[in-house]
Amino acid sequence: MVLLISGATGIAEATALLAAGQGASVFIASLEESDCRMLCDRIPGSGYAACDLSDESQAQRAFAACLERFGRLDALFNCAGISGRRFGDGPLHECSAEGWDKTLQVNVRGTFLLCREALRHWLAISQPGAIVNMSSVLAFSPEPRYFAAHAYAASKGAIVSLSQAMAAYYAPYSIRVNVIAPGLVKTPMTRRAQSDGEILDFIRDKQPLSQGMLDPEDVARAALFLLGSESRYITGAVLNVDGGWAVG
Repeated sequence: MVLLISGATGIAEATALLAAGQGASVFIASLEESDCRMLCDRIPGSGYAACDLSDESQAQRAFAACLERFGRLDALFNCAGISGRRFGDGPLHECSAEGWDKTLQVNVRGTFLLCREALRHWLAISQPGAIVNMSSVLAFSPEPRYFAAHAYAASKGAIVSLSQAMAAYYAPYSIRVNVIAPGLVKTPMTRRAQSDGEILDFIRDKQPLSQGMLDPEDVARAALFLLGSESRYITGAVLNVDGGWAVG
């Protein structure tokens, strides 16, 4: 399997390492070249493109670089994203226009652009494919006390709707589209929460199965299941990997 992953840290990093360990060829597309290089140094034979995936031309170049490196693509995992807080995301009455625009630009537009490239490629050569897009449990199970980032929630909800519409349309072409919706995971994006004792106490109750934050590998394993042949008849699904968050 040739797998294109957006992102180079956290869940994306864990997925790339697990996929490579299972024999997949991995291509990384992410913003920071240093992150891309460090990850690819750990995966012999991998490739990367350092780029802004919310920019159309850069996303197209990254996809073309993957095809040039491996000659084909079998699966796409859209994992890259931001929280938007540093740009002004928050409760809607406090959310800045920049926070709204930047969060949706990175999280939704970036997903759209890579999905479009993969779909155009697979349709042109009549090849099956699998896409997994990254949402969040906050798309449908809000937490107003500690995680009132409304642009982020809107972006992750948009990814669910987009993915399910895609799943319905492209199923006749043997192209599957599914979604992962994690709870709180130990990644660079959650450093603020990881250093807050009150939030950590809250998460121990909110995610009772994990008794705290999830490990990136927990989400990576679920993503690889949805990308692989064992899920060949699954499309349009939203798989919660949340330690019990959504049902608590």
